[in-house]
Amino acid sequence: MDAIECIVTRASVRKFRPDPVPAEEIKEIVRAAQWTPSYKNCQPWQVVAVSGSRKEELTALLIGLLEQNVPPTPDLPTPREWPEPQNSLIRELMAKRSALAGIDLNAPEFVTRSKKANFRFYGAPCGLFLTHDASLGPWSILDAGMFAQSLMLAAHARGLATVPQAFLTDYAAQVKELLGLSANTRLLLGMSLGYPADAPEAMPPRPERVPLEDVLRFIS
Repeated sequence: MDAIECIVTRASVRKFRPDPVPAEEIKEIVRAAQWTPSYKNCQPWQVVAVSGSRKEELTALLIGLLEQNVPPTPDLPTPREWPEPQNSLIRELMAKRSALAGIDLNAPEFVTRSKKANFRFYGAPCGLFLTHDASLGPWSILDAGMFAQSLMLAAHARGLATVPQAFLTDYAAQVKELLGLSANTRLLLGMSLGYPADAPEAMPPRPERVPLEDVLRFIS
């Protein structure tokens, strides 16, 4: 597929086949993503791929912390409020998905269920964690965001699926300890990686994009 098709057709998948992703395939995806531009070519990103028994151990750890009502402590602060129009976009998406599911997705019991699904990596055989040195500033977070998009597009181009997951960073210190990462590492994003399941629930309806005129201005 060409670049435009890859961008437009990429979607967040939430149900995966259990088939393992070969290490060489993961290497090819990360190698392609390394061509992402970065501020002054600092290339600040690091990727940790976790699978097998260690991934299951991580899932058990995260679900255990959740069930013990341990407060989340992500390295990147969770937004407390959203300005307009972002707040309306979020509310509209949740309302549509609640109507389709026949349940209030904001209800505490559903939020807990959703977090557990996240912590199980939606059944994906591989989890990826994007990190960088905690002393780096906002420009490097922007660089990592671009790298994450490149990573997801490279996976999509090779027939794999992903979903970026902020919930996987809820217990950053505990995740870093289990994965053997330095306390000076900033945990930026978690991501599930695998082959998409052939099931309607694997990919919920994609949210509509705002009109182009709300995004683009020409000045001459």
